[in-house]
Amino acid sequence: MASHPNRLRPVTTALAAVLLSQAPASLAAQKAVSIPEEIEWTWEVRPPHPDPKLPNVLLLGDSISRAYFPKVTKDLAGVANLYLMASTTSVGDPRLLRQIAEFSAMEGVRFSVVHFNNGMHGWAYSEEQYKTAFPAFLHTVRKLAGSNGALIWATTTPVRQDATGGANNQRVGARNAIATPLAQAAGIPVDDQHALMLSHQDLHEDPVHFNASGSALQGDQAAATIRTALARKQP
Repeated sequence: MASHPNRLRPVTTALAAVLLSQAPASLAAQKAVSIPEEIEWTWEVRPPHPDPKLPNVLLLGDSISRAYFPKVTKDLAGVANLYLMASTTSVGDPRLLRQIAEFSAMEGVRFSVVHFNNGMHGWAYSEEQYKTAFPAFLHTVRKLAGSNGALIWATTTPVRQDATGGANNQRVGARNAIATPLAQAAGIPVDDQHALMLSHQDLHEDPVHFNASGSALQGDQAAATIRTALARKQP
């Protein structure tokens, strides 16, 4: 991790936050329960001296996003103020929506662009549960950008064959096949990080994560998609 100010906070089941309104959910979504992982964390980074003249951009994700966040920050220096919210809490876990709401209330920042993915955790949830929960996740993320902000969906990256804990490339593909059409139907452009890293699997440093060269490739592509989104917002 590059030398950025950061804060590592334990995940709790009750977060003292003012909840943002959520989209109407199905009965199945309303009955969703948390399935905790053995190790849980959230990792949040804010710029030390945000420039009020620059737009604010958020990367919302997990450890994959956290790894390429420093490269995006470098690529967009002087272009945007970069924030990060990364978490092990997954789509399907109702705590994720509360954590995003808490983050929004705590930062008090309206984001011009939110680049988001949440794909490397939550393997205890079925793909059907993931599909049921995804619309409410989209709605909550939309609140971070408001009516004038832009969203970018980043596809979940491939894993090595020796990945454990329920992760495998068949399930990664299934979840991308669920999430991507839902994002596109909502008019959200896609940063296809999966396609990018599918041709660079030699850059895995462990079964899930990529080494510094791989994270740099990811950061460059994420930054390019964010630049495009920012340019579209210019008058």
